[in-house]
Amino acid sequence: MQKRFTINEFKKAKENKNKISMLTAYDYPTARILDQAGVDSILVGDSLGMVVLGYEDTVRVTMEDMLHHIKAVSRGVKRALVVGDMPFLSYHTGRHESVRNAGRLMSEGGCKAIKLEGGEEVVETVKAIIAAGIPVMGHLGYTPQSINVFGGHKAQGRTIETAEKIFNDALALQKAGAFAIVLECVPYKLAEFISGRLEIPSIGIGSGAGCDGQVLVAHDILGMFKDFSPRHAKKYLDMEGDITRAAEMYIKEVKEELFPNESNSFTVEDEILVQLKEKYR
Repeated sequence: MQKRFTINEFKKAKENKNKISMLTAYDYPTARILDQAGVDSILVGDSLGMVVLGYEDTVRVTMEDMLHHIKAVSRGVKRALVVGDMPFLSYHTGRHESVRNAGRLMSEGGCKAIKLEGGEEVVETVKAIIAAGIPVMGHLGYTPQSINVFGGHKAQGRTIETAEKIFNDALALQKAGAFAIVLECVPYKLAEFISGRLEIPSIGIGSGAGCDGQVLVAHDILGMFKDFSPRHAKKYLDMEGDITRAAEMYIKEVKEELFPNESNSFTVEDEILVQLKEKYR
């Protein structure tokens, strides 16, 4: 079995200029497949709210939602580093509660690190969580839990003020002890600038190739949503089309009595049926 990818491997990858691969997963079979494929890290993102629960955004995702999915993913992984997202308001109501919630994601869920959104405003929380022995990954740029503040899905860092804030937030998270930082929807030249000045890895999503690694939603690369294709994603398959065609074939065969046939069914000795029919004429 391959050696586990740990937070130390993140650091080594940055030092050796080896790009880090990261994908989301929300269930056991997907996690198992991605892990066997060799992905370095699996994020159980609060994006599950939209991707698998059908919410409009991530704000409605609860701790119980996250725990349920982190448990499933953790059971399917042997090598990749599993990172669990801290959901909305799980780390905003005091350090004690933040540490407790982060601890639950690890002790009950089984992830090896947690991710939370925000910069300087969450630094003390990050320090407290790390002091409790829980590795922390930061998240800057477009932070989905702040969608109502941003006024929608928008790239961040396009003004000198916001660009400088993202840069300073990244440095603050690094100083606080974060082992990596997700940069989401940050202009690629800015993301490259920030990445080049960090000692810890940056993981980009919609932030260009200058980051030290990349993360995407697995459902996006698999083509599970025909009507939604974010600019930063790339479809490697058309699973929505494949699933639709498979379902249509199944429905057709059921209607036409082509499925199931004998090879899909179990048998019983004819003598048993003879006895049954004699008894219940």
